[in-house]
Amino acid sequence: MEKMVTIYCKKRQLYKEYPIGTTMLEILNDLEPNSTNHIVAARVNNKSEDLNFAVYKPKDIEFIDIKTSSGMRVYVRSLALVLAKAIHILQPNARMHLEHPLSKGYFCKINHLDIPLNDAFIYSIKQKMQEIINLNLPIAKHEKQGDEVVQLFRKRKQMDKVLLLETLNRSYVDYYELDGYVDYYNGALLPSTGNLYLFDLIPYYDGVLLRIPSRTKLTVLEDIVPQPKMYEIFNEFIRWNSIMGISNVGEFNRACKDKKAYELIQIAEALHEKKIAGIADRIIHSMHETRFVMISGPSSSGKTTFGKRLAVQLQVGGVKPVILSLDNYFVNRDKTPIDENGELDFESLNALDLDFFNLQLQQLLNGEEVKIPTFNFELGKRQFKGHTLKLNPGTVLILEGIHALNPNLMPGISEQTKFKIYVSALTSISLDDHNWIPTTDNRLLRRIIRDYKYRGYSAQQTIARWASVRKGEDKWIFPFQENADVMFNSALIFEFAVLKHYAEPILSEVPRNSEEYSEAHRLLKFLKYFLPIYDNEVPPTSLLREFLGGSSFHY
Repeated sequence: MEKMVTIYCKKRQLYKEYPIGTTMLEILNDLEPNSTNHIVAARVNNKSEDLNFAVYKPKDIEFIDIKTSSGMRVYVRSLALVLAKAIHILQPNARMHLEHPLSKGYFCKINHLDIPLNDAFIYSIKQKMQEIINLNLPIAKHEKQGDEVVQLFRKRKQMDKVLLLETLNRSYVDYYELDGYVDYYNGALLPSTGNLYLFDLIPYYDGVLLRIPSRTKLTVLEDIVPQPKMYEIFNEFIRWNSIMGISNVGEFNRACKDKKAYELIQIAEALHEKKIAGIADRIIHSMHETRFVMISGPSSSGKTTFGKRLAVQLQVGGVKPVILSLDNYFVNRDKTPIDENGELDFESLNALDLDFFNLQLQQLLNGEEVKIPTFNFELGKRQFKGHTLKLNPGTVLILEGIHALNPNLMPGISEQTKFKIYVSALTSISLDDHNWIPTTDNRLLRRIIRDYKYRGYSAQQTIARWASVRKGEDKWIFPFQENADVMFNSALIFEFAVLKHYAEPILSEVPRNSEEYSEAHRLLKFLKYFLPIYDNEVPPTSLLREFLGGSSFHY
């Protein structure tokens, strides 16, 4: 008699028995034989697995589509494998580097070509990708001894993967194979190339842009959003990384093994300070017009510390800065707008008392002294504690908040009086050539640590709220980032190695039976790629101190 295993499908609240060894794909075809939901993976006991994952014990399962962040990562990873395979067929010695998300796609560089990277060659890559997809080739997952996998990639001269896998020091390692082409990916892939139903590949700056489906309209590609300033800030950090001789995590870990970690900290912090000083110089040179410095950026980007360090540099240049948080102008809690789910929408521009805020700004421009409010978050009410403000000659007002670049924040104030800065943690290092690090991981890990340390929130609570935070960013922050006069990348090349020490014990507290465990497990798995660095050499003025503690600034 065939042995059976009981599976619980969480979405359907259904128990069903299957033969031992049944795959997620077979279960999907049984439960949803005509599914058009673009299912790409499964969550098995709250861990993301590919659809070829076989069950041998009772499991709770739910299927993942590309509308979710984890589902889209599966789709993009699989698309990257097909892109790498197509380039290898056309140019065996070429090296493809998937660098970072940009313009609602993924920017890739292709080096070591025997021919120019022109429109015709890029089109031939796209055609070859489509051929591979049309053949519906299987994407096979293999597991072998770690040393054997390292040697496999060494023979193929894929040293980025060799360095990465050597630092993992695992007994067994998974890798993928597509029609004889082998590759490594940090996460699940699709079971076959035929599941990739939509993509595009176009020339973009000095590389290519890999375009992906829209999460809101699955049958169309994401719109291309021009991001020249974002492109340049990524390039700036890649140039900075080249100063340190590091482009991926394997090279970073090797530098740590060679006892160069603290040298990397010193260089990275010096580069930050040099950039902040340069921004301060630009503001000082525009002081004949500038009255307001606007600092915006998404959650946990380090806006507050950046503002304080910028203020120091402005004082060095003879300018008196005054910092004012937009959070002071929240409406009272009973007037906070409600989102479509009936929840209080603190991310909305309308959560601020815009009329009162703009009245005070106009009074300041007229040379008047105003009484500045503070917001009591515990009571949900505005309070006045005797703080006053007046813009004297040589004074600049630094306004910090998520809406600072939104043109609807200060509609009556001349644009010539504003110097606009966008701050975010834009991860500039990759795991290897084909495995990018989502820029949101930087900020999420920072926020998990800060919320736990200073706000009494568990990692589970922070992760549970993260989707709502990201939704607010998509609506209220990212559309205005290119309005900035200058961008500042608050990411530090060494920070994951430092965050690791703080984040791992916090993430380990997330219950395994909770929905948030899937994301906690993913982050824990990701942090294992980094050799740890302790923070005793991180200076007290570092942006990272805003989250770790030990800052010389007061918050």
